[in-house]
Amino acid sequence: MAVLSFASLKDEYQRLFDSCKIAKNKLEQIDDILAIIDTNRARYDVVEKKLSIPWYVIAIIHSMESSLNFSTHLHNGDPLTKRTIRQPKNRPSSGNPPFTWEESAIDALTFDKFDQWKDWSLPNILFKLEGYNGWGYRLYHSDVFSPYLWSASNHYTKGKYVDDGTWSNTAVSQQYGAAVLLRRMTDRGTITWDNSETSESEEKEVEIQPGKKQPLVYYSPDSKIDNGKELQQFLNQFPGIYLSVDGCPGDKTSEAFQKVTGYYLFGDPRNENQS
Repeated sequence: MAVLSFASLKDEYQRLFDSCKIAKNKLEQIDDILAIIDTNRARYDVVEKKLSIPWYVIAIIHSMESSLNFSTHLHNGDPLTKRTIRQPKNRPSSGNPPFTWEESAIDALTFDKFDQWKDWSLPNILFKLEGYNGWGYRLYHSDVFSPYLWSASNHYTKGKYVDDGTWSNTAVSQQYGAAVLLRRMTDRGTITWDNSETSESEEKEVEIQPGKKQPLVYYSPDSKIDNGKELQQFLNQFPGIYLSVDGCPGDKTSEAFQKVTGYYLFGDPRNENQS
């Protein structure tokens, strides 16, 4: 059996995340999911404080495993009124049902040793999320990127396990992948990534050709302007920058511009406060 290690996969995770394009016809439904997650942020915070696991990782697993239903186990979506019936069975092993969602979530994450994982940089998160679902795609259907991560993006078309151990070449996952939810959170600015949190392999150089001027763009948070999309696409080439390419160069675009050039966009009032 092939040995799967983070070291062998981290570059791929970063590359796929950087090039991830979410299906436009899925954006509204994905944003609805993120709105529910935002509403229940305090419950994810409780588990984060207990286990030192980022709240958004917990929320994404909750979406994938139980459709954000707080009446079910985080392990697999079984009802909290009993111990789990499906794999993993008979969890939590201690305490008595009915369990609170927080009790079950803490058990699920410790059972899978998430509490022992200390590096929550982007590639590490994707490695842990794929492992949570299982490595069957990589081991037996390596031509298909796991829909658990990439469904509803340009990285997945079809092929999935329709039951434990039962594969279909034509079935299409109807879920929205964990990496896709993470990418949308990033695009919306709900979470950000420091350059230090990205893998060394993606610290690529971006060449600004001599004599080739970059588009002159003014700060415009409320409306699209000429060259707005072009600038955002250009800035997205730099490590740690993930902008929505909407043509409206507002605060996030200006902040990305400042990271690259040392100055905010023309017209951004924050330029006046820089020495």
